[in-house]
Amino acid sequence: MNSIHSKKVAIITTHPIQYYAPLFKILHERGVVKIKVFYTWSQSQQGSKFDPGFGKNIEWDIPLLAGYNYTFVDNISSRPGTHHFKGIINPTLNDEIEQWKPDVLLVMGWSFHSHLKSIRYFYKKIPVLFRGDSTLLAEKWGPKLLIRTLFLRWVYSHIDYALYVGTNNKLYFLRHGLKDKQLFFAPHAVDNERFFDTNDNYTNSAFKWREKLAIKKSDIVFLFAGKLEFKKSPELLINAFKKVMTNETHLIILGNGQLENKLKKKYKHLPNLHFIDFQNQSQMPVAYRLSNVLVLPSKGPIETWGLSVNEAMACSRAIIISNTCGCGSDLVKYGVNGYIFKSRRLKDLQNKMNLILANKTHLPEMGNKSLEIIKDWSFEKICNQIEKVVAN
Repeated sequence: MNSIHSKKVAIITTHPIQYYAPLFKILHERGVVKIKVFYTWSQSQQGSKFDPGFGKNIEWDIPLLAGYNYTFVDNISSRPGTHHFKGIINPTLNDEIEQWKPDVLLVMGWSFHSHLKSIRYFYKKIPVLFRGDSTLLAEKWGPKLLIRTLFLRWVYSHIDYALYVGTNNKLYFLRHGLKDKQLFFAPHAVDNERFFDTNDNYTNSAFKWREKLAIKKSDIVFLFAGKLEFKKSPELLINAFKKVMTNETHLIILGNGQLENKLKKKYKHLPNLHFIDFQNQSQMPVAYRLSNVLVLPSKGPIETWGLSVNEAMACSRAIIISNTCGCGSDLVKYGVNGYIFKSRRLKDLQNKMNLILANKTHLPEMGNKSLEIIKDWSFEKICNQIEKVVAN
Protein backbone atom coordinates (compact mmCIF):
# COMPACT_ATOMS: atom_id res chain seq x y z
CA MET A 1 0.00 0.00 0.00
CA ASN A 2 1.36 3.43 -0.94
CA SER A 3 1.79 5.80 1.96
CA ILE A 4 3.06 9.32 2.49
CA HIS A 5 5.13 7.78 5.29
CA SER A 6 6.96 5.32 2.99
CA LYS A 7 10.69 5.56 3.51
CA LYS A 8 12.67 6.55 0.45
CA VAL A 9 15.38 4.25 -0.88
CA ALA A 10 17.90 5.53 -3.44
CA ILE A 11 19.30 2.63 -5.47
CA ILE A 12 22.63 2.92 -7.27
CA THR A 13 23.29 0.46 -10.09
CA THR A 14 25.08 0.70 -13.42
CA HIS A 15 22.48 -0.09 -16.08
CA PRO A 16 19.12 -1.75 -16.66
CA ILE A 17 19.35 -5.55 -16.64
CA GLN A 18 16.79 -8.33 -16.75
CA TYR A 19 17.76 -9.53 -13.26
CA TYR A 20 16.93 -6.26 -11.47
CA ALA A 21 14.28 -4.41 -13.50
CA PRO A 22 11.43 -6.74 -12.41
CA LEU A 23 12.58 -6.38 -8.79
CA PHE A 24 12.42 -2.58 -8.99
CA LYS A 25 8.97 -2.77 -10.55
CA ILE A 26 7.67 -5.05 -7.78
CA LEU A 27 9.20 -2.86 -5.06
CA HIS A 28 7.46 0.17 -6.57
CA GLU A 29 4.12 -1.61 -6.90
CA ARG A 30 4.16 -2.88 -3.31
CA GLY A 31 4.60 0.70 -2.09
CA VAL A 32 6.08 -0.28 1.28
CA VAL A 33 9.15 1.78 0.38
CA LYS A 34 9.51 4.50 -2.22
CA ILE A 35 12.39 3.88 -4.62
CA LYS A 36 14.35 5.79 -7.21
CA VAL A 37 17.01 4.04 -9.26
CA PHE A 38 20.11 6.02 -10.22
CA TYR A 39 21.68 4.40 -13.29
CA THR A 40 25.35 5.38 -13.46
CA TRP A 41 26.27 4.13 -16.94
CA SER A 42 24.35 6.83 -18.80
CA GLN A 43 25.52 5.58 -22.19
CA SER A 44 23.49 2.38 -21.64
CA GLN A 45 20.20 4.26 -22.08
CA GLN A 46 20.86 4.21 -25.83
CA GLY A 47 19.53 0.65 -25.89
CA SER A 48 21.76 -1.67 -27.90
CA LYS A 49 25.31 -1.84 -26.55
CA PHE A 50 28.38 -3.91 -27.31
CA ASP A 51 28.86 -6.83 -24.93
CA PRO A 52 32.50 -7.95 -25.02
CA GLY A 53 31.56 -11.35 -23.57
CA PHE A 54 29.15 -12.15 -26.42
CA GLY A 55 31.29 -10.21 -28.93
CA LYS A 56 28.25 -8.45 -30.38
CA ASN A 57 25.70 -5.70 -29.77
CA ILE A 58 22.98 -6.78 -27.36
CA GLU A 59 19.58 -5.21 -26.82
CA TRP A 60 17.19 -7.11 -24.55
CA ASP A 61 13.69 -7.67 -25.93
CA ILE A 62 11.84 -7.36 -22.62
CA PRO A 63 10.98 -4.00 -20.96
CA LEU A 64 13.62 -2.91 -18.45
CA LEU A 65 12.53 0.65 -17.68
CA ALA A 66 8.80 0.27 -17.08
CA GLY A 67 6.94 0.57 -13.81
CA TYR A 68 9.39 2.33 -11.48
CA ASN A 69 11.13 5.69 -10.90
CA TYR A 70 14.62 6.05 -12.36
CA THR A 71 17.16 8.47 -13.80
CA PHE A 72 20.36 8.15 -15.81
CA VAL A 73 23.22 10.09 -14.24
CA ASP A 74 25.77 11.60 -16.62
CA ASN A 75 28.86 9.38 -16.88
CA ILE A 76 31.95 11.32 -17.98
CA SER A 77 34.37 8.38 -18.17
CA SER A 78 36.58 8.46 -21.26
CA ARG A 79 36.09 4.67 -21.51
CA PRO A 80 32.56 4.17 -20.24
CA GLY A 81 31.43 0.70 -19.22
CA THR A 82 31.31 -1.84 -16.44
CA HIS A 83 34.52 -3.64 -17.37
CA HIS A 84 36.83 -1.45 -15.26
CA PHE A 85 36.80 0.75 -12.13
CA LYS A 86 37.02 4.07 -13.96
CA GLY A 87 34.33 3.15 -16.47
CA ILE A 88 31.74 4.77 -14.20
CA ILE A 89 32.48 8.38 -13.17
CA ASN A 90 29.47 10.54 -12.24
CA PRO A 91 30.41 13.97 -10.79
CA THR A 92 26.77 14.85 -10.02
CA LEU A 93 25.66 11.51 -8.54
CA ASN A 94 25.86 12.40 -4.85
CA ASP A 95 24.21 15.78 -5.41
CA GLU A 96 21.37 14.21 -7.37
CA ILE A 97 20.80 11.63 -4.64
CA GLU A 98 20.83 14.27 -1.92
CA GLN A 99 18.30 16.37 -3.83
CA TRP A 100 15.90 13.42 -3.72
CA LYS A 101 16.40 13.20 0.09
CA PRO A 102 16.44 9.43 0.60
CA ASP A 103 16.23 7.72 3.99
CA VAL A 104 18.41 4.78 2.88
CA LEU A 105 21.00 4.19 0.17
CA LEU A 106 21.16 0.78 -1.55
CA VAL A 107 24.29 0.22 -3.67
CA MET A 108 24.59 -2.63 -6.16
CA GLY A 109 28.33 -3.36 -6.38
CA TRP A 110 31.20 -1.20 -5.11
CA SER A 111 33.88 -1.71 -7.79
CA PHE A 112 33.26 1.48 -9.78
CA HIS A 113 34.66 4.94 -9.08
CA SER A 114 31.30 6.58 -8.38
CA HIS A 115 29.78 3.68 -6.46
CA LEU A 116 32.65 3.54 -3.98
CA LYS A 117 32.65 7.33 -3.70
CA SER A 118 28.92 7.34 -2.87
CA ILE A 119 29.31 4.60 -0.29
CA ARG A 120 31.98 6.63 1.49
CA TYR A 121 30.09 9.92 1.12
CA PHE A 122 26.76 8.73 2.54
CA TYR A 123 28.19 6.50 5.30
CA LYS A 124 27.16 7.96 8.67
CA LYS A 125 24.76 10.35 6.90
CA ILE A 126 22.08 7.74 6.10
CA PRO A 127 22.10 3.94 6.42
CA VAL A 128 24.08 2.35 3.59
CA LEU A 129 22.73 -0.99 2.36
CA PHE A 130 24.85 -3.06 -0.02
CA ARG A 131 24.14 -5.92 -2.42
CA GLY A 132 26.80 -7.96 -4.16
CA ASP A 133 27.34 -11.65 -4.93
CA SER A 134 31.09 -12.26 -4.58
CA THR A 135 32.37 -15.52 -3.08
CA LEU A 136 35.63 -17.01 -1.79
CA LEU A 137 35.42 -20.05 -4.08
CA ALA A 138 38.17 -19.25 -6.60
CA GLU A 139 40.60 -17.55 -4.21
CA LYS A 140 44.27 -18.54 -4.18
CA TRP A 141 46.28 -17.83 -1.07
CA GLY A 142 49.23 -15.48 -1.41
CA PRO A 143 50.40 -11.90 -0.84
CA LYS A 144 47.92 -10.48 -3.38
CA LEU A 145 45.01 -12.10 -1.56
CA LEU A 146 46.17 -10.65 1.77
CA ILE A 147 46.32 -7.15 0.29
CA ARG A 148 42.94 -7.59 -1.35
CA THR A 149 41.39 -8.87 1.89
CA LEU A 150 42.64 -5.85 3.82
CA PHE A 151 41.35 -3.51 1.11
CA LEU A 152 37.92 -5.17 1.07
CA ARG A 153 37.69 -4.94 4.85
CA TRP A 154 38.25 -1.20 4.46
CA VAL A 155 35.56 -0.98 1.73
CA TYR A 156 32.98 -2.88 3.79
CA SER A 157 33.74 -0.85 6.91
CA HIS A 158 31.63 1.82 5.19
CA ILE A 159 28.59 -0.48 4.92
CA ASP A 160 25.82 -0.62 7.54
CA TYR A 161 24.04 -3.69 6.18
CA ALA A 162 24.51 -6.16 3.35
CA LEU A 163 22.03 -8.32 1.48
CA TYR A 164 23.66 -11.68 0.85
CA VAL A 165 22.42 -13.79 -2.05
CA GLY A 166 23.38 -17.25 -0.79
CA THR A 167 25.63 -19.30 1.51
CA ASN A 168 28.93 -18.65 -0.29
CA ASN A 169 28.23 -14.92 -0.52
CA LYS A 170 27.53 -14.76 3.23
CA LEU A 171 30.90 -16.38 3.97
CA TYR A 172 32.54 -13.74 1.77
CA PHE A 173 30.96 -10.88 3.73
CA LEU A 174 31.92 -12.46 7.07
CA ARG A 175 35.53 -12.86 5.90
CA HIS A 176 35.65 -9.17 5.06
CA GLY A 177 34.57 -7.78 8.39
CA LEU A 178 30.78 -7.66 8.38
CA LYS A 179 29.02 -9.16 11.40
CA ASP A 180 26.18 -11.64 11.28
CA LYS A 181 23.74 -9.03 12.62
CA GLN A 182 24.55 -6.83 9.59
CA LEU A 183 23.66 -9.53 7.07
CA PHE A 184 20.22 -10.26 5.63
CA PHE A 185 19.36 -13.06 3.23
CA ALA A 186 17.93 -11.74 -0.05
CA PRO A 187 18.21 -14.67 -2.48
CA HIS A 188 19.61 -14.33 -5.97
CA ALA A 189 16.54 -14.62 -8.16
CA VAL A 190 15.24 -14.37 -11.70
CA ASP A 191 11.73 -13.62 -12.92
CA ASN A 192 10.60 -17.19 -12.23
CA GLU A 193 7.10 -16.75 -13.59
CA ARG A 194 8.44 -15.68 -16.98
CA PHE A 195 10.04 -19.13 -17.30
CA PHE A 196 7.15 -21.22 -15.99
CA ASP A 197 5.23 -23.14 -18.67
CA THR A 198 1.63 -22.97 -17.49
CA ASN A 199 0.05 -23.96 -20.83
CA ASP A 200 2.85 -26.06 -22.45
CA ASN A 201 3.48 -23.46 -25.17
CA TYR A 202 7.21 -23.35 -24.43
CA THR A 203 7.47 -27.14 -24.31
CA ASN A 204 5.66 -27.56 -27.64
CA SER A 205 7.86 -24.91 -29.28
CA ALA A 206 10.94 -26.67 -27.95
CA PHE A 207 9.85 -30.03 -29.40
CA LYS A 208 9.41 -28.41 -32.83
CA TRP A 209 12.87 -26.84 -32.53
CA ARG A 210 14.36 -30.19 -31.52
CA GLU A 211 12.82 -31.78 -34.63
CA LYS A 212 14.60 -29.22 -36.81
CA LEU A 213 17.85 -30.24 -35.09
CA ALA A 214 17.06 -33.94 -35.70
CA ILE A 215 16.77 -34.58 -31.96
CA LYS A 216 14.18 -37.18 -30.97
CA LYS A 217 11.86 -36.76 -28.00
CA SER A 218 13.55 -39.70 -26.26
CA ASP A 219 17.10 -38.35 -26.76
CA ILE A 220 18.98 -36.81 -23.82
CA VAL A 221 20.25 -33.29 -24.43
CA PHE A 222 22.89 -31.44 -22.42
CA LEU A 223 22.87 -27.65 -22.78
CA PHE A 224 25.45 -24.92 -22.30
CA ALA A 225 23.87 -21.45 -22.38
CA GLY A 226 26.09 -18.40 -22.01
CA LYS A 227 29.08 -16.48 -23.26
CA LEU A 228 31.69 -18.56 -25.07
CA GLU A 229 34.64 -17.40 -22.99
CA PHE A 230 37.51 -19.10 -21.18
CA LYS A 231 36.14 -18.72 -17.65
CA LYS A 232 32.95 -20.58 -18.63
CA SER A 233 34.94 -23.62 -19.92
CA PRO A 234 32.65 -24.64 -22.79
CA GLU A 235 35.46 -26.70 -24.35
CA LEU A 236 35.76 -28.82 -21.21
CA LEU A 237 32.09 -29.69 -21.63
CA ILE A 238 32.54 -30.55 -25.30
CA ASN A 239 35.43 -32.88 -24.46
CA ALA A 240 33.42 -34.54 -21.70
CA PHE A 241 30.52 -34.97 -24.11
CA LYS A 242 32.84 -36.72 -26.58
CA LYS A 243 33.49 -39.34 -23.87
CA VAL A 244 29.82 -40.03 -23.09
CA MET A 245 28.24 -39.47 -26.50
CA THR A 246 25.90 -42.05 -28.01
CA ASN A 247 23.39 -41.91 -30.85
CA GLU A 248 20.76 -40.87 -28.28
CA THR A 249 22.72 -38.05 -26.63
CA HIS A 250 23.22 -34.48 -27.83
CA LEU A 251 25.04 -31.34 -26.69
CA ILE A 252 23.81 -27.84 -27.52
CA ILE A 253 26.20 -24.92 -27.17
CA LEU A 254 24.01 -21.82 -27.09
CA GLY A 255 25.69 -18.42 -27.22
CA ASN A 256 28.43 -16.39 -28.87
CA GLY A 257 31.80 -15.06 -27.78
CA GLN A 258 35.55 -15.07 -28.17
CA LEU A 259 35.87 -18.88 -28.36
CA GLU A 260 33.09 -19.32 -30.90
CA ASN A 261 35.11 -19.57 -34.12
CA LYS A 262 37.75 -21.80 -32.55
CA LEU A 263 35.18 -24.25 -31.14
CA LYS A 264 33.12 -24.40 -34.33
CA LYS A 265 36.20 -25.09 -36.42
CA LYS A 266 37.76 -27.63 -34.04
CA TYR A 267 34.60 -29.64 -33.41
CA LYS A 268 32.68 -29.21 -36.66
CA HIS A 269 32.79 -32.93 -37.38
CA LEU A 270 31.59 -34.03 -33.93
CA PRO A 271 28.17 -35.66 -34.40
CA ASN A 272 25.28 -34.61 -32.17
CA LEU A 273 26.99 -31.31 -31.26
CA HIS A 274 24.84 -28.28 -32.12
CA PHE A 275 25.86 -24.62 -32.03
CA ILE A 276 23.05 -22.09 -31.62
CA ASP A 277 23.51 -18.32 -31.64
CA PHE A 278 22.67 -16.06 -28.70
CA GLN A 279 18.92 -16.04 -27.99
CA ASN A 280 17.16 -13.05 -26.53
CA GLN A 281 15.22 -13.13 -23.27
CA SER A 282 11.79 -13.86 -24.70
CA GLN A 283 13.14 -16.99 -26.40
CA MET A 284 15.11 -18.40 -23.44
CA PRO A 285 12.16 -20.25 -21.80
CA VAL A 286 11.98 -22.27 -25.03
CA ALA A 287 15.77 -22.62 -25.39
CA TYR A 288 16.20 -24.20 -21.95
CA ARG A 289 13.50 -26.72 -22.82
CA LEU A 290 15.54 -27.95 -25.77
CA SER A 291 17.53 -29.79 -23.12
CA ASN A 292 17.12 -32.21 -20.26
CA VAL A 293 20.15 -30.95 -18.36
CA LEU A 294 21.84 -27.56 -18.07
CA VAL A 295 25.62 -27.75 -17.63
CA LEU A 296 27.60 -24.77 -16.28
CA PRO A 297 31.25 -25.91 -16.27
CA SER A 298 32.82 -22.57 -15.24
CA LYS A 299 36.38 -22.56 -13.90
CA GLY A 300 36.35 -18.96 -12.71
CA PRO A 301 37.99 -16.85 -11.49
CA ILE A 302 34.52 -15.29 -11.22
CA GLU A 303 31.30 -17.21 -11.58
CA THR A 304 29.87 -15.58 -8.50
CA TRP A 305 26.49 -17.26 -8.88
CA GLY A 306 25.28 -18.49 -12.27
CA LEU A 307 21.78 -17.11 -12.81
CA SER A 308 21.31 -19.36 -15.84
CA VAL A 309 20.95 -22.12 -13.24
CA ASN A 310 17.96 -20.31 -11.69
CA GLU A 311 16.42 -19.91 -15.14
CA ALA A 312 16.93 -23.54 -16.11
CA MET A 313 15.51 -24.72 -12.78
CA ALA A 314 12.43 -22.55 -13.35
CA CYS A 315 12.13 -24.49 -16.63
CA SER A 316 12.25 -27.81 -14.68
CA ARG A 317 15.69 -28.87 -15.90
CA ALA A 318 18.26 -31.01 -14.08
CA ILE A 319 21.60 -29.28 -13.37
CA ILE A 320 25.33 -30.06 -13.53
CA ILE A 321 27.72 -27.30 -12.38
CA SER A 322 31.33 -26.92 -11.31
CA ASN A 323 32.20 -26.30 -7.67
CA THR A 324 33.34 -22.73 -8.44
CA CYS A 325 29.77 -21.61 -9.22
CA GLY A 326 28.44 -19.62 -6.30
CA CYS A 327 24.94 -21.10 -6.44
CA GLY A 328 26.02 -24.70 -5.88
CA SER A 329 25.69 -24.87 -2.09
CA ASP A 330 22.13 -23.61 -2.24
CA LEU A 331 20.52 -24.78 -5.46
CA VAL A 332 22.05 -28.11 -6.52
CA LYS A 333 21.22 -31.09 -4.32
CA TYR A 334 23.40 -34.10 -5.14
CA GLY A 335 21.43 -36.77 -6.96
CA VAL A 336 18.15 -34.97 -6.25
CA ASN A 337 18.12 -32.30 -8.96
CA GLY A 338 21.67 -32.54 -10.27
CA TYR A 339 25.39 -32.86 -9.56
CA ILE A 340 28.44 -30.72 -8.78
CA PHE A 341 31.82 -31.64 -10.26
CA LYS A 342 35.32 -30.41 -9.45
CA SER A 343 36.24 -27.43 -11.62
CA ARG A 344 38.61 -28.17 -14.54
CA ARG A 345 38.35 -31.95 -13.92
CA LEU A 346 37.32 -33.55 -17.20
CA LYS A 347 36.97 -37.02 -15.68
CA ASP A 348 34.71 -35.77 -12.90
CA LEU A 349 32.43 -33.92 -15.32
CA GLN A 350 32.32 -37.02 -17.51
CA ASN A 351 31.35 -39.12 -14.48
CA LYS A 352 28.52 -36.77 -13.56
CA MET A 353 27.20 -36.82 -17.14
CA ASN A 354 27.32 -40.62 -17.07
CA LEU A 355 25.33 -40.61 -13.81
CA ILE A 356 22.65 -38.59 -15.59
CA LEU A 357 22.60 -41.01 -18.53
CA ALA A 358 22.54 -44.09 -16.28
CA ASN A 359 19.52 -42.68 -14.46
CA LYS A 360 17.79 -40.95 -17.36
CA THR A 361 14.37 -42.26 -16.32
CA HIS A 362 14.69 -40.05 -13.23
CA LEU A 363 15.26 -36.84 -15.24
CA PRO A 364 11.61 -35.68 -15.13
CA GLU A 365 11.63 -36.14 -11.34
CA MET A 366 14.95 -34.24 -11.07
CA GLY A 367 13.51 -31.43 -13.15
CA ASN A 368 10.47 -31.26 -10.89
CA LYS A 369 12.75 -31.05 -7.86
CA SER A 370 14.59 -28.14 -9.50
CA LEU A 371 11.29 -26.34 -10.00
CA GLU A 372 10.26 -27.01 -6.41
CA ILE A 373 13.56 -25.63 -5.05
CA ILE A 374 13.67 -22.50 -7.20
CA LYS A 375 10.13 -21.38 -6.41
CA ASP A 376 11.47 -20.27 -3.04
CA TRP A 377 14.15 -18.09 -4.67
CA SER A 378 11.99 -15.16 -5.70
CA PHE A 379 11.89 -11.39 -6.12
CA GLU A 380 9.20 -11.27 -3.43
CA LYS A 381 11.68 -12.58 -0.86
CA ILE A 382 14.20 -9.90 -1.86
CA CYS A 383 11.49 -7.24 -1.50
CA ASN A 384 10.57 -8.56 1.94
CA GLN A 385 14.15 -8.25 3.16
CA ILE A 386 14.72 -4.78 1.71
CA GLU A 387 11.48 -3.58 3.29
CA LYS A 388 12.38 -5.23 6.59
CA VAL A 389 15.84 -3.66 6.75
CA VAL A 390 14.57 -0.23 5.74
CA ALA A 391 11.71 -0.33 8.23
CA ASN A 392 14.07 -1.13 11.11
